[in-house]
Amino acid sequence: MKIHYLERILKARVYDVADETPLQPAPRLSQRTANTVLLKREDLQPVFSFKLRGAFNKIYHLSAEKRAAGVIAASAGNHAQGVALAARRLGLRAVIVMPKTTPPIKVEAVRALGGEVILHGSTYDEAHDHARGLTSAEGLTFIPPYDDPEVIAGQGTVAMEILRQHPDPIHAVFVPVGGGGLIAGMAAYIKALRPEIRVIGVEPTDAPSLHAALEAGERVILPQVGIFADGVAVRQVGEEPFRIARELVDEVILVDEDAICAAIQDIFEDTRAVVEPSGALAVAALKQYVQREGLRGTTLVAINSGANMNFDRLRHVAERAALGEGREILLGVTIPERPGSFRRFCHLIGARHITEFNYRYHDPQRAQVFAGVQLREGEREKAQLLERIASEGFEVHDLSDNELAKIHVRDMIGGRGPARHERLYRFEFPERPGALLRFLNHMGQRWNISLFHYRNHGAAYGRVLVGIQVPPADREEFQHFLDGLGYPYWDENDNPAYTLFLRP
Repeated sequence: MKIHYLERILKARVYDVADETPLQPAPRLSQRTANTVLLKREDLQPVFSFKLRGAFNKIYHLSAEKRAAGVIAASAGNHAQGVALAARRLGLRAVIVMPKTTPPIKVEAVRALGGEVILHGSTYDEAHDHARGLTSAEGLTFIPPYDDPEVIAGQGTVAMEILRQHPDPIHAVFVPVGGGGLIAGMAAYIKALRPEIRVIGVEPTDAPSLHAALEAGERVILPQVGIFADGVAVRQVGEEPFRIARELVDEVILVDEDAICAAIQDIFEDTRAVVEPSGALAVAALKQYVQREGLRGTTLVAINSGANMNFDRLRHVAERAALGEGREILLGVTIPERPGSFRRFCHLIGARHITEFNYRYHDPQRAQVFAGVQLREGEREKAQLLERIASEGFEVHDLSDNELAKIHVRDMIGGRGPARHERLYRFEFPERPGALLRFLNHMGQRWNISLFHYRNHGAAYGRVLVGIQVPPADREEFQHFLDGLGYPYWDENDNPAYTLFLRP
């Protein structure tokens, strides 16, 4: 298998459209991690992603008859642009089916490259099924995003460039994983020529398709995937990529949203480039790996896989980066409602910079404080601060890893409603007209909404927090409503961020 893919990669046709991207030193990251960190700048490709490599190689190797008929793909982002550009270079018709939820900037980017855009469905799966139907109806050739030998070989040229650009020792290469085409091609090439180099896949904690498959010993379909790193939000790793990965990939590391945001900031500080969330996965895992292994003095390579970032996501990234780097802690503190308590609490915070502070009268005996505090020494300082606050008799909760607190509660603090029998749930609503109305119509007039908070940070889904008054006798019927709705949801009724600041 290795020799088979090695030959395919060496013969791959990618440079008709792709550039050989630089392997750029990251001096700040290198200094902080005490290792030499090199960034493979695939975000500098003409479509700001590595995806055009595999797309062009696949389309180039089609027969003359299939080329003449044209190609089709389903994608909401990078693959779509890669196929459109590859087809334009070869003078072919390209039809791209995209979900209706795709941000306009990505739709216009595909059209600018000559692609015929069809907006269909609200999810990738619906767009994919429609594209497959058009494949036979119009005689087009479907160009898969990752599960194809020619696509895998095209992506493998990233590894070919790295080993040529840095012939000296490399300890590990960190590769973002969605469907698995990139890591399959890179692992096949690296392990054939430099088997001592560790090939490490990286996935978000909420989209671990390869990680779950390796644990199970077979491909699995995830019930749902997170939406932040949408470039790798794949429910099932590809069949051929999994076959290669289970033999050649050394491990898969999972990173959370805060760590991804911190990595976006790290890359910006070293390159002044703003990568998309999936493009920062490798750096996030590299930092985690160095800390876990106590690594010093080695050379580590991270793939900056793409930079198709929606501008309106930047506020969210900046908000979460400090938490991901361990430079901020979110506190929920109960203090006595008596003179001097507030001053005592502020004294415990000391000279640290306070990023936000929310105070609300609770009852004659106690008050609740929600505070963001900057840290200089990470986890060690966090533990010391929590211990210091608790030692003064204040009830304190670390909410730094609490999604409800970070997404919603920090923007909602200001009182408790009188709602009886309130039940609190987080939802992800598809960002399309009618999503909220569908929710309300499905619920009908059975229950009253007592709380509602919505946030979106440039993704195809909005984050929604809903409080609904459900009498105990209606709990079973309400559960049927939730299960039949079809939106991902989380029960937050026992979340301390809710009980401290919002529960009636």
